[in-house]
Amino acid sequence: MKKIVLLTLFMGFTALAFAQRKVVCCSNPSSATQQFAMLASNPVFKMSHKNPLPIRFQSSIGQSITYKTPDGKEATAFFMKAKKPTDNYLFVIHEWWGLNDYVKKESEKLYNDLGNVNIIDLDLYDGKVATTREDAGKFMQAVNDDRARAIVNGAITYAGPKAHIATIGWCFGGGWSLQTSLLAGKKAAGCVMYYGMPEQDVAKLKTLNADVLGNFANKDQWINPKVVAKFEADMKAAGKKLSVHQYDADHGFANPSNPIYNSEATKDAYTNTLAFLKARLK
Repeated sequence: MKKIVLLTLFMGFTALAFAQRKVVCCSNPSSATQQFAMLASNPVFKMSHKNPLPIRFQSSIGQSITYKTPDGKEATAFFMKAKKPTDNYLFVIHEWWGLNDYVKKESEKLYNDLGNVNIIDLDLYDGKVATTREDAGKFMQAVNDDRARAIVNGAITYAGPKAHIATIGWCFGGGWSLQTSLLAGKKAAGCVMYYGMPEQDVAKLKTLNADVLGNFANKDQWINPKVVAKFEADMKAAGKKLSVHQYDADHGFANPSNPIYNSEATKDAYTNTLAFLKARLK
C-alpha cells in the first residue's frame, strides 16, 4: 500500500510539472513576462536553478543612481558613464536573482569591451537581491508588470530624447530585454536575449524597431528549441530580423556563479553578442 501511495504522489507531481510547463511554453494565457514568472511556481523549474556560487565585485567605474518613474515613484540603477559624451546606451536587465555583483561585473566587462557607451543596469526588483532559489522565485513572481514598465520607461527618459538604446538580459532579464526594446520605440538600437521568454504577440513584435540576437540552450526544458522555433516564425511573420545561436548547454549556462556554467558556450555567445552590439552602437 505504501508503494502505491508513493507512486500515486510521484505521478501527480510529474503531471503537475508537465502541465505547468505545457501551459507556459505552448499557450498564451497571459503576457510573456507573466508566463515566465509563472515558472517560479513549478518545482522542477525552481530545483533546476542551483543556488549561485558566492561572488564579490567592487566596480571602479559604476555608481548607483536614482531616477523618477512615470508612476510617481523612483527607481535605482547602476550606472557606468561613457568616457566621452555619447547618446549610445546599453540597458542591462538582471537574472531572476536580482541586480547582484555578477550582473555588475558582467556590465563592467561589456563597458570595457564595447568602448564608448553608457551602461545602465536596471533593477526590476526595486532593491531586492536573492541568494537562494526560494527567494528568487518569490521576487520574480512579485514583479508587477506595470511597475517594471515604469522602471524601464523612467530609464528611457533618463537616457534622454536622442538616446540610442541597446538592451541585454539573461533568464528573467532575457525576456525583459526584448520588452525593454519594445518600450524604447524608435530609440531601440538592438536587443540581446539570453534564454529569456520571447514575446508571442506578433502584433507587438511588428512595433519592434531593433534587430534581435538570441542565445539559447538546447537542454533548456522551458525556453526550449520548440519555443525558440516559434519565436523565429513569429519574428519572420512580423518582418523583423532575428539571429539565433543555440548551444548544447542548459538554462543559465552563461553565469559563472552557476554550477552548470558552460565556458565554451559562454565564450562563443559573448563573441557574437559583442559583435552584434558594436555594430549597432557605433
